[in-house]
Amino acid sequence: MTTDTNSSSARSPRGAERVEDDRRAGKAGLAVAGLGIVVFNASPFMNWVDPSGEGDPRTGYASDSLVPFIAYLGLGLLLAMLYAASRARRGQHRGLTLVSMAVGLAATLQCIAFAVQPMGGLERGDDLAAQIGVYVGIVGAALWAFGSGLLAKEIEGDDGRSRSDR
Repeated sequence: MTTDTNSSSARSPRGAERVEDDRRAGKAGLAVAGLGIVVFNASPFMNWVDPSGEGDPRTGYASDSLVPFIAYLGLGLLLAMLYAASRARRGQHRGLTLVSMAVGLAATLQCIAFAVQPMGGLERGDDLAAQIGVYVGIVGAALWAFGSGLLAKEIEGDDGRSRSDR
């Protein structure tokens, strides 16, 4: 005799009836993180620094190769979180969500550090001034980290068990 393990009348290994739990993670955090990642990905195309007196601003791509790398890493994490939302039992993989939050926080701190002291000017002797792209990057990265944090608070695979079962 076969038992359908997906039905609510399936038996657990102990013989007790198992109740299906159809709770899933909310999508608000994923939407906020996605918005932040998209905003952060727009920032490398904007001016990040302007050497004082030259009037020749440089984009995020031209000023620091780490900027587009973090942006593309965010896109990869977003695609992975979207895939997890469609495939994971409760709509998220918390480990992936926490990694996304950590990278979003690192991106935020990197942009803040760039706003305080733009990188790359010391070796060239430039007196660099931060431009709008840095601040757009800060907003995007902060939204990314915040949204990932909201999603991490949602229900995930092993949630719902009593403390005595752990």
